[in-house]
Amino acid sequence: MNRRNKFAQDIARALGVRAVPGGLEEAEETHKDGKLIPPGLSALTRELKDVRPLSLIRPRGFVWITGDSGLVAWGEAARIDCGTGSDRFKTAASQLDRLFDHVETENPYEDIEGTGPIAFGSYTFDPETPGSSIVLPKVIVRWVGKDAWVTHIGEELPEIAGESRNSAARTPNDISIRSDTEQWLNAARKALELIRAEQLEKVVLARKVDVRGQHDFDIPEIIRGLAERYPSCFTFAFEELVGASPELLVRLRGTAVESIPLAGSAPRGGGPEDDKLLADALLASEKNLLEHRLAVESVVTPLNELCHMVEADPRPEVLRLSGVQHLATHVTGQLHTPLSSLELAGVLHPTAAVCGTPREVAMQAIRDLEGQDRGRYSGVTGWVDDHGDGEWAIALRCAEIAGSDASVFAGSGIVRGSVEEEELAETNLKLEAILSAIS
Repeated sequence: MNRRNKFAQDIARALGVRAVPGGLEEAEETHKDGKLIPPGLSALTRELKDVRPLSLIRPRGFVWITGDSGLVAWGEAARIDCGTGSDRFKTAASQLDRLFDHVETENPYEDIEGTGPIAFGSYTFDPETPGSSIVLPKVIVRWVGKDAWVTHIGEELPEIAGESRNSAARTPNDISIRSDTEQWLNAARKALELIRAEQLEKVVLARKVDVRGQHDFDIPEIIRGLAERYPSCFTFAFEELVGASPELLVRLRGTAVESIPLAGSAPRGGGPEDDKLLADALLASEKNLLEHRLAVESVVTPLNELCHMVEADPRPEVLRLSGVQHLATHVTGQLHTPLSSLELAGVLHPTAAVCGTPREVAMQAIRDLEGQDRGRYSGVTGWVDDHGDGEWAIALRCAEIAGSDASVFAGSGIVRGSVEEEELAETNLKLEAILSAIS
């Protein structure tokens, strides 16, 4: 179904009226690109019995897990190179619309979120950096609790069998770490000079750590460990990029929009009382509240242009994770413009939680000060279905893995009142989450 027709149906349902077929539909484009749209694509969804979804994870597959539900996929029915530039989300969304329109879909479970054709995406942080892709996998397994379904793209029914997990795969992988902390501290000092000169209100500086293991990293085991340790996060994989992000950039269900910006961090305490003292101090910190307010505004302002009934929590809450706690604000709205979740992700990214304020000035400062390419760290990762619904997170707590080598990043927001040594300590807290998982 064309997402604009789906949008019309959602609006009609909300108003209690009947949608007129084609009422919001634009003239369809019939052009086919042989590479983008392979001939004769079909999608069939069926129920799965007695399956352990986490055993289905492939080394270069696609994963999205939160709580007791998720998606695991592999293979490649079609791929879109999203290119570079400010229109890379919009351009890919248009190509993906055409692709979905040419997939014959048989899905008896279409009322179940996450069934049917699903495309996974991974975007670089900087719009001028190549490497962003959208992939329609050949096999997509969706589960909620103990119920599961599989969608296969193509003519042959796949055999769904989990991979064995042997003892060698679970042995510790001793790692060596290389990071230029002095370079990062110098960048933080220069960022503070820009802030004192009132050229910036906030800039987020990423710190890169190069990791080498004694043997190749086991991507499926890393993903399973992240999902088990961080059930409230979005554990994701897009081929060699793996991580567990606590930050929902955008979720779209029909016309309902959600986002949960995070900014402002503190360590965890040694027990409940210490945790509460640290959380109370975080909620009272002018520096952290400023950092968080700028992140929330960078989400609410563009949503106000696209939605009605945009609401944000009047006061942030504290999100507690292993080793670190963050200020979090829940933002909701009702979309009045027919956009897909992928297009919405492009409108919101990059937020002040990972870039800064003003956005363009902060982006240039990052290019000038970091002295490295973030790649897909703090970019966007997630999924979108053939109606445009989907979920997209900011790619945090993640690693790019190549055999026994990995690149790991963590960032910290620099604002007026920041102390560079304290911000460096914050990056150490964030790095621990992924470093412990890959080792």
